[in-house]
Amino acid sequence: MATIFSPSALFSSATTSSSTAPSKPPLPPPQAKPHLTIPPSTKPPSTPLTVTLTATALAATFLTTTPPSLADTPASYQTYYGTAASAANYGGYGGNSSKKDSAEYIYDVPDGWKERLVSKVEKGTNGTDSEFYNPRKKTEKEYLTFLAGFRQLAPKDVILNNLALSDVLLQDLIASADSVSAEERKDEKGQVYYVYEIDGVGAHSLISVTCARNKLYAHFVNAPTPEWKKDEETLRHLHESFKTTE
Repeated sequence: MATIFSPSALFSSATTSSSTAPSKPPLPPPQAKPHLTIPPSTKPPSTPLTVTLTATALAATFLTTTPPSLADTPASYQTYYGTAASAANYGGYGGNSSKKDSAEYIYDVPDGWKERLVSKVEKGTNGTDSEFYNPRKKTEKEYLTFLAGFRQLAPKDVILNNLALSDVLLQDLIASADSVSAEERKDEKGQVYYVYEIDGVGAHSLISVTCARNKLYAHFVNAPTPEWKKDEETLRHLHESFKTTE
């Protein structure tokens, strides 16, 4: 037969027991389990390191990259202003390149080329008024001569022969030339120019001739064959840049 326990009886019994039983010493608190402290890793994350190294490598590349040399850049030019003054009025050595307002002709000169100073004697004998040359190869050059007393151009062959009379090198170049061409052209103002091209065995020459102010102007661009093959574009530019200011 089931026994029914009264909750009040249980609580009463428990109270009595606790009041009569001797007190036990308190138990010490449970010891806390030691925590294992893991020090942070000293190895930096791989991703930032990779980025840093890449940026450093790129910076070093930019700093050590050699800039392009001047030889790799397109040629630049300065304009020369010539006065074609007579030997009697020639102001010493060095030409008249600064007298822009009184210039009778102009042509382009490559940066780096040097001016050869023309003496009064040379100016009076063969009419050379100005000359520039490539310092790396002095026979690569351009120069201008003029003769007074020409109101108009003679036939093309006559003009070329007359120029050769006062220029021994031009005589030799014509004599040994593989081909000599001559043509006539006009500028935007209608001024007539004779244009000659002489292809010699060891050299090449471009000549432009015109008349103005009762003078004959002849502009020469000469180069040995190796330099002509290498610098043809620049040399043709010099040839085409010549014109009188009238």
